[in-house]
Amino acid sequence: MKSNAESPIFLGLDRRTFLRLSGLSTSLLATGTLVSLLTACGAVPQNQAVIETTVEATANFAADVEFRLRAVEDSVAILPGKATEAWRFEGELVSGDKQSLATVPDSYLGPILRVQQGQKVRIRFENELAEASIVHWHGFVIADNMDGHPRHAIAGGEEYLYEFTVKNRAGTYWFHPHAHGRTGPQVYRGMAGLLLVSDPEEAALDLPSGAYDMPLVLQDRLFDDENQFRYFVDEAQESGGMSGMAGHNMGNMDAMMAQMMGQRGDRILVNGQIDAALAVEARAYRLRLVNGSNSRIYKLAWSDNSPLTAIAIGGGLLAAPMTKPYIILAPGERIDLWTDFSAYEVGSELRLQSLEFASMEMGDMMMDNDEILPSGAPFDIMTIRIEATATEEAAPLPQRLAEIEQLDPREAVNTDAPYQVELYMDEMVWKLNGRTFELEEVASDERFQLNGLYIWEFVNLPGRGMMADFMAHPMHIHGVQFQVLSRQIDPQYEEPWQTLAGGIIDEGWHDTVLVAPGERVQVIMRFTEPGLFLYHCHILEHEDGGMMRNFVVEA
Repeated sequence: MKSNAESPIFLGLDRRTFLRLSGLSTSLLATGTLVSLLTACGAVPQNQAVIETTVEATANFAADVEFRLRAVEDSVAILPGKATEAWRFEGELVSGDKQSLATVPDSYLGPILRVQQGQKVRIRFENELAEASIVHWHGFVIADNMDGHPRHAIAGGEEYLYEFTVKNRAGTYWFHPHAHGRTGPQVYRGMAGLLLVSDPEEAALDLPSGAYDMPLVLQDRLFDDENQFRYFVDEAQESGGMSGMAGHNMGNMDAMMAQMMGQRGDRILVNGQIDAALAVEARAYRLRLVNGSNSRIYKLAWSDNSPLTAIAIGGGLLAAPMTKPYIILAPGERIDLWTDFSAYEVGSELRLQSLEFASMEMGDMMMDNDEILPSGAPFDIMTIRIEATATEEAAPLPQRLAEIEQLDPREAVNTDAPYQVELYMDEMVWKLNGRTFELEEVASDERFQLNGLYIWEFVNLPGRGMMADFMAHPMHIHGVQFQVLSRQIDPQYEEPWQTLAGGIIDEGWHDTVLVAPGERVQVIMRFTEPGLFLYHCHILEHEDGGMMRNFVVEA
C-alpha cells in the first residue's frame, strides 16, 4: 500500500508537522494515555435524564399535524446475506395531511416529515431502546425545551412530547438523536430522518416537486463479516471495557482514532443503500443532499465535469442560484441542487462523486488501515440513470429565488469584540476555549441577550493545546440561523485550503459552518429564542467526547 505520507490527499502538510503528529501514537501507547482518552471522551456516558418531562398534550395547543416517532431496534437488508441490525426512527401520522409523512423504502432511515411554515406541530417521541435518547431538530429555530438538549434525554420506555410552531424558512432540515456521549453510535446505527419545510415564497417558484423532488442522505459505514455495523468505540467496550488498551490492540487503536478523528467507514450509502442508483427522466430535478455521516466531508461533483447548481443550503433558499464546479458538504450540512438531465440521452448514466482534496488528519497518517476510506480520498457516491423522456415539462430555473435580509455587522452588540471560540485538543480531549461539556454549565462569556445581534469567530489555528490545527471542524449552533461574514486563512495553509475553497457556499442562512485548519471564520446571528442551547463540533465523536458547550439567551 502506498505510504500515507506520499499520498496526494496529504498535500500541504510539512514534514515537521507530520512527524509531530505521527509520533503521537507511540507516546500514547507507551504512557497508557489511550485508556484515559477513551474514558475522557465519554465512552461511558453520564446519566442523561435529569429533568422531569411532560408527556401530556397542551390543552390550548391545536396541532395542525401530529406525528408519533418511536426509537426502535430493527434489522434491514443492506448487503447480500444476513440482515444488518439497526436502530431507527419509526414514524406514524396521527393527524393532518396524509402527505405530511413518507417512508424511505428499504432503508433503516427514519421517515420524511413534511411541514409548512406557521404550522403547529406535535410529535410524541417514544424511546424503545435500552439506553437514553432524545431528538434534535437540526436547523430549527425552536424553544429550548423542544430542541433536544441532552438534559432532556429520556430512558428506554419513556416518552417526550414536542409541541412547536414552525418558524423556519422553506428548506431541508433533519432530525437525529442528541443524548450526550451516545449521539455518534445512535446515528451510526441508523437513527436519522428528514424534516422538509415549505412556505409561500418557495411555492411561488414552481420548483420540481413530487417525484422530481428527491431527498438523498449521504453516509459512510463499515461492516463486519456478518454484515453488522462496526462502531469502534462500542467494540472496545464490548471486548472488555478500556482495559488493555495500551497493549497495542489494533481494535482499540481504532477506537482511540475514531474518538480523535471521527468514525469513518469504507462503504458509501445513499438513503441507507449500498451502490445506490437513481432512475430519472430527462428533465429537471431537485436533489436535496444531506450529509448524515458521523465525520466524513464530501467534495461533490458530477463525473462528466458538469457544474452543480445550488438553490438552497442549510437555512433554506439562496437569493439566487449558484453554480460551482464542486460543492463541499460537511457533516450536518445540506445542499439542494437544481439538476437538469434533459441534455442527456435516454440510456446514459452519470455519477455523483466525491473528489480528492487535501487532508491533514492525523488518523490516516498514523494508521495503515485498509478497512477505512481515508478522508479526502476520491470515490463514487451514486449512479444516475436517465431511463425515460420527460412525462411533463419542468418549469425553468428562476433567476431569483428568495429575499434574504443581510445582517449588518456594524449593528452587532459586540462588533469590536466578537465572541471567540478556539478549537483545539488539550489533555487528549477536544475542547472549545479549553472547556468541555457539562450538562447545565454556562460560563460568563456564554451568555447573550434575547434579540441581540452577535458576531462569533471560530478559530482553528496553532498555538493552543496539543493539537489545534490539524483537522477541519463543522461547527453547529442550536436554536438559530446565522450568516457567514468572513473567512481568513493563514498563508501556510493556503495550498490545502485551495482544494476546498472553490466549493464553499457562504451565502444565505446556515446552522453549520466548516472551519478548516488554519482558518478563522466569523458568523453573525440574532438570538430570537430565550433559554439554554448548544454549540458544538458536528463530528459526532468530537461532540460525544465533550467538544460541545451550552450558551444561554437571556431576556
